Amino acid sequence: MKLSVFTVATPDLQPEQLAKAAAVAGIEGIEWRFKEIPVGAEEEKPSFWRHNQCSMDPGGTEQDWLRFKHAAELHGRQSIAVVPYLTCGDLAETEKVMKAAKLVGASFIRAGIPAYNRSANYNELYEQAVKYLLEVEELAAAYDVKALVETHHNTIAPSAGLAYRLVSHCSPQHVGVLYDPGNMVHEGYENYRMGLELLGPYLAHVHVKNGGYRKQPSEDGTEATWSGEWTPLAQGAVPWRQVIRDLKSVGYDGFFGIEDFSGTYGSTEMLLRFAEQMKQWSEDKQFA
Repeated sequence: MKLSVFTVATPDLQPEQLAKAAAVAGIEGIEWRFKEIPVGAEEEKPSFWRHNQCSMDPGGTEQDWLRFKHAAELHGRQSIAVVPYLTCGDLAETEKVMKAAKLVGASFIRAGIPAYNRSANYNELYEQAVKYLLEVEELAAAYDVKALVETHHNTIAPSAGLAYRLVSHCSPQHVGVLYDPGNMVHEGYENYRMGLELLGPYLAHVHVKNGGYRKQPSEDGTEATWSGEWTPLAQGAVPWRQVIRDLKSVGYDGFFGIEDFSGTYGSTEMLLRFAEQMKQWSEDKQFA
């Protein structure tokens, strides 16, 4: 079982510190977050999506980006991905990310797909996304860097089935799917094995996190709603033992990338706990 870490989940570590912590935990791969720190956020406490100290700056130079490659190599780790927050249709920025990935030796990036918030018709968004992905496929072939569509809530690809509908227009050699069962707690749940069987050769990477639900009373006390929240890996709604079994059933042999947003543990402890938990599950006789 190959393990990786997406650095969005380790905002308090500098690249060199993250690579060292990954090495201590036995985590081989690093997925570098590709996002600038907002102006003024440097004065804030480290946080996942604002003051994240383990992020490549899109506005940086190639020398700035090479720091991340060197940090990984210093501790014998592998840069496997550069993970941006792209807008669907923005080919210029997509190519920039491809260049950054190629520079640091990463094999894939995350493509941009439209959000879905009821303000635009799904069918129109779908056509836009397919057009973009066909163009991204050409870039991926040119740079030899695969582009992945992530199963993500509040987008037009919350499930394996809807992600497959998008990527099926492209070659799985250049365009694939980042499968994220944790996101599917919030939206997009399908029987895990069925979704994985559908994805077939498009299944390229897996993110590992967990989530659950909290009942929220209304302000007037007359009605309650359920909302999703992040939890530690072993405590949420995703039955990871079953998911691992289902992944093995389809022959998945790629990386499992931690992306814990629960904030329960510090980054270094979280990585150690993740590696130990995945080791236990991988050695379970059920998976032999």
